[in-house]
Amino acid sequence: MPSHRYSTPRYRPSAHALDTRTTGTHALISPRVGGATATLAPVGPPLIAPPGPGLPLGVGFADTVLRGIEADEQAFVLRYVQPGLVGLIDGTLSTLAPIFAVALLSSPHAALLVGLATALGAGISMGLSEALSDDGEQTGRGTAMTRGCITGVMTCVGGMFHALPFLIPDRTIALVFAAIVVAIELAVIALIRKRYLEVSLRTSLIPVVFGGVLIVGVGLWLGGL
Repeated sequence: MPSHRYSTPRYRPSAHALDTRTTGTHALISPRVGGATATLAPVGPPLIAPPGPGLPLGVGFADTVLRGIEADEQAFVLRYVQPGLVGLIDGTLSTLAPIFAVALLSSPHAALLVGLATALGAGISMGLSEALSDDGEQTGRGTAMTRGCITGVMTCVGGMFHALPFLIPDRTIALVFAAIVVAIELAVIALIRKRYLEVSLRTSLIPVVFGGVLIVGVGLWLGGL
């Protein structure tokens, strides 16, 4: 009787000896050593990793949108705000001296007519100056016609508002209301500069108020001669 040492062992294929081939939805498993029967084993669906956390693409997209908004706002300031602000400042300040001088020298009605004439003349002059000084092609500030119209209209608006109080027959009351309107106009100019030019309200008010007081003083001085 042969010893156990030399007896023929039973064959047990190990996991390393198996060859797996995929056929459709099943896998064909066959041993590398002959003698075993091939079997089909079902293969489960492929594992798909769940989506990970949000990628930084969202941050990049937000930055792109913000840059686009800033570029649009900058173009808006160059094409509309600055021409309008130039006209509003010029109309408000340049018409103060003649209006107050005529109000002291003559009647409120004469000051009203001088104020309206000065505002209209300044609006036409400023509109032409803005349109003819820059065609917009080199600076990117928009068309000359658009900027000229904006500057001209805002110049008329700035010059007419403080002329309207002289519809009041009483000179003193008309001067008081005109001074109030001028203060409101200067505050509006300061707020626009603060909003779009990123200038502090105090820094914006100082030069605007100083210029207004200086021009009114010139008008009152000339009116008292």
